[in-house]
Amino acid sequence: MDLLDPDLIWPIAAATLAGAIIGAEREYRASPRLRTHILVSLSCCLLMLSAVHQMAWLTDAPVDVIRIDPVRMAHGILTGIGFLCGGVIFREGFNVRGLTTAASLWTTATLGMLFGIGFYQLAIFGGVATFAVLAAVSVTERYAPQQRIAHIRATYRRGSAMTLGGFGELLAAKGLKSITIDEALDGDQHSFTAIAGGYTEGCAEALARDWSADAHVTGFEIRPQQA
Repeated sequence: MDLLDPDLIWPIAAATLAGAIIGAEREYRASPRLRTHILVSLSCCLLMLSAVHQMAWLTDAPVDVIRIDPVRMAHGILTGIGFLCGGVIFREGFNVRGLTTAASLWTTATLGMLFGIGFYQLAIFGGVATFAVLAAVSVTERYAPQQRIAHIRATYRRGSAMTLGGFGELLAAKGLKSITIDEALDGDQHSFTAIAGGYTEGCAEALARDWSADAHVTGFEIRPQQA
């Protein structure tokens, strides 16, 4: 087989480029996956090329017994990609992170397979559509309504008048709806931890001002998350 055969060189180059473009978008979103996307697309392309060109490397087998079936290779690839995608998804509080990266890896694998079998038109249009969807994230984050959750913790001196109910009322007065509130006492530290909905930057600033001016408060933390 000619090492510079265009039927091999162009699919590999195109799959590598598609993986690089999608991976660069993920990298720009502070999700360092550039090399991962390139390698996924490239490996899928190579595997599909090997399946499509079986006649070139099964030289010792009789021609009448060779059955070329790239679909079987595609099934195996997608099974392996499923395990890889599962490794980038994790839960953090109310958030499930890595779903978009996992989906982009799955799509990158699909593009690599399409380039590998020579379905260039579908692969190119699919790559453009994928990049457009990922790039549109900034628009949806800016304009789409979102329910924001915050993890809030405040520590008071022992003997302060703050109670569990009073802490919930304090949050409600700032526009925060308590989902759960935990109370703990450790030595001289009386702490309250809450998960609350309706978070805004204004709520956080108001709470921070009040707690900073309260001599009974020894520390606090306000950590927002996307629900």
